[in-house]
Amino acid sequence: MNEQVAALLREYAELTVITGGDVFRVRNYEKAARSIRGWPEDIAQLDLKALRAIPGVGASIAAKIAEFSQTGAIGALDELRAKIPPGVLELTRVPGLGPRRAMQLSRELGVQSVDDLAAAIKAGRLDGLAGFGAKSEERIASGIEVYRQGRERVLLDVALRTATAMVDELTPLSQRCAYAGSLRRWRETIGDIDILAAAGDSAPLMAAFSAGQEVVGSGPAKTTIRTASGLTADLRVVPLDAWGAALQYFTGSTAHNVAIRQIAIRQKLKLSEYGLFEADTDRLIVSRTEEEVYARLGLAWIPPALREDRGEIEAAAQGRIPGLVRDNDLRGDLHTHTDLTDGTASLEQMVAAARRRGYEYYAVTDHAPDLIMQRMTDEKMLAQRDQVRALGAGLELLHGTELNIGPDGSVDWEAGFLAGFDICVASVHSHFEQPRAEMTRRFVTACENPYVNVIGHPTTRRIGKRPPVKVDFGELFRACARTGTALEINASPQRLDLPSDQIRAARDAGVKFAIDSDAHSVSELGNMPYGTGTAQRGWLTPDDVINTWPLERLRAFLRKDR
Repeated sequence: MNEQVAALLREYAELTVITGGDVFRVRNYEKAARSIRGWPEDIAQLDLKALRAIPGVGASIAAKIAEFSQTGAIGALDELRAKIPPGVLELTRVPGLGPRRAMQLSRELGVQSVDDLAAAIKAGRLDGLAGFGAKSEERIASGIEVYRQGRERVLLDVALRTATAMVDELTPLSQRCAYAGSLRRWRETIGDIDILAAAGDSAPLMAAFSAGQEVVGSGPAKTTIRTASGLTADLRVVPLDAWGAALQYFTGSTAHNVAIRQIAIRQKLKLSEYGLFEADTDRLIVSRTEEEVYARLGLAWIPPALREDRGEIEAAAQGRIPGLVRDNDLRGDLHTHTDLTDGTASLEQMVAAARRRGYEYYAVTDHAPDLIMQRMTDEKMLAQRDQVRALGAGLELLHGTELNIGPDGSVDWEAGFLAGFDICVASVHSHFEQPRAEMTRRFVTACENPYVNVIGHPTTRRIGKRPPVKVDFGELFRACARTGTALEINASPQRLDLPSDQIRAARDAGVKFAIDSDAHSVSELGNMPYGTGTAQRGWLTPDDVINTWPLERLRAFLRKDR
């Protein structure tokens, strides 16, 4: 229920914006939605008093949650929905198109969907419309593509939760069970879910998998369903002896698998989901483990995250597959927030949760004052520093901040104040549409600041919601390497930023990285595996990631030779 209620509260906030409601009310509902989404208990079991104990949930919001629990609806939300023309809410989700423009398009052009909007742009119907020019049309057209990508695929965490629940349900009925496909490769978005199981009798598995679901197709070897949330999932059942070949076959990208099969053909072999066979006699050679399949082809085992045909096969043939960074290599988290700014948990709660995770060090990095809506002051930050120092027993606490990189590359505080922090993450939070040259100078200037240690979520993208900024990555990577500034791999599933397709190029340029949760709640401290998976896709080893290092080495890096 938590996800469902969080979505309704976010919708309430969005509709309040569209109808011109109070901006502080909007922020309250957004904060409550984050808290509900990250709350460890099922809120359906909570009474009004317990609901109000959730950070950000006041009396009014608690009453709406209780109303939904009892009736399945929220009256105030239904009233807001009734005020909005059809399709306007969907239009506001197109990056580059705000609520006022969405209402204008609906009223003046009758645009009621994103597809209507795309057709209107193609037909030139926006030409001459007040407030719309060639640049805004181009920006909106680009935003439509971003929106469609997000609509057609789900975020990694959503797919992982769904797949994990499926595997947990099917495991007692099978000899082996795992998810495969793009999810096992840690792709940032997932089109559909692939579940693989080994069993002598597939019938019980197929029955359990399809129970209560919309069945798209079913047979003894494969069943396809569509979940209530609209996700398509396939279950394939193979004999236990074919497990390794099937897992290899259903994990790799199409390009990776084609390249592997070509190697087999050159060796007069053939490879399928049932095993590696001699081509002329069909004699089975190996099939039980992935390691056997790769080894028989003359290759080292290739980690799933690398199976994209981007050099991993050549590296495996030469024994050069790197020892990739893993979750248990991470000694700490260097970018987190508390309720001093836009987090939903107190400093004490976040530190206690970090301690439970077994970290050696942990950084608190609340927002700096130039992000005005967070209402940070020098006095608040210094008071927090005293609290941090008092809480450090058994866990090395770093007092930091997330600075705002201004349009000219400047940050919130002068050198004297910045010198008091243990770590400074600096991020772009505004002026996303700067031209490429200006945005590049902006980042480089921030890197050259001797107190900026990490560039946070470097492309600023939000998957399916906001496109990346335009920047000369080559120049940015060279600046990071030259100044000793790390690039963040933001593990929030909505960001996964720096994206994996840029990570390898940055590594080759000599850049170091920080895998950070960017947690705004206790539960979001669990984001780290998404960042690790993204780092693996970028071929990173523990030595490339500064928060796998011992504290002494990390502190030396953070000094930037000052």
